[in-house]
Amino acid sequence: MNRKLTAALLVAAAVLTNVAFTALGTVFNYPDVLKEPVGDVLTAFRAAQATVMAWFAVLAVSAALFAPIAVGVGRLSAHLAMRVAVPVGIAAAVVQVVGLSRWPLLVPGYAADAASTDPAVAAAGRDSFATAHLILGNIVGETFGYLLTAAWTLLVLVALGRTIAGRWFSVLGTVSAILILAGVLSPLDLPAIDLANFAGYVLWSVWLVAFAVLLVRRPRQDRSAPAGSALTGVRS
Repeated sequence: MNRKLTAALLVAAAVLTNVAFTALGTVFNYPDVLKEPVGDVLTAFRAAQATVMAWFAVLAVSAALFAPIAVGVGRLSAHLAMRVAVPVGIAAAVVQVVGLSRWPLLVPGYAADAASTDPAVAAAGRDSFATAHLILGNIVGETFGYLLTAAWTLLVLVALGRTIAGRWFSVLGTVSAILILAGVLSPLDLPAIDLANFAGYVLWSVWLVAFAVLLVRRPRQDRSAPAGSALTGVRS
């Protein structure tokens, strides 16, 4: 991992996430469709199954990129917070990949069963989808994903301080992390929570791209600088 590769992965993750999310909103009315009855969700899924599966696979890939991103960013500082941030970032990637992968791997089977003329099979398909959505989606992918993503962002900001940019960088990252974290309250159906979470991810994408630009443009500093006090050079 080096600075340019880390920067490229940061941009790729931000772009892929937003493109896939926008595409799913167009072809599947995602994420609003998830508020519909299970039968309606599976019917909508079957109507554009191949396309929906492909875009969820892209989302899963974008989430997976945060494992190498966490490693690459972890090379920027020897601060204790950064040493914690690396496994937290990898865990964020893992839980989100697990949650998103249910769409191309499990949901096609549930959707097929739900369309069965056998009432028992159809009911089992709907129940299986609801269970997977709760456990793999709401709990693993979303709740743990929000917690770990926000934690990684805040830990990175603590570790880097203002060595990479001015206060604006810390403020942008902190605000986006807090708004993302608000997503854990989504099951409570509180007003504006979903909008806050969405805004958080938009701001976070901007932060990621800004981070990438700073990594490429900022000259490397000597590794002899005190640990955690400067942005250190990255060597393969």
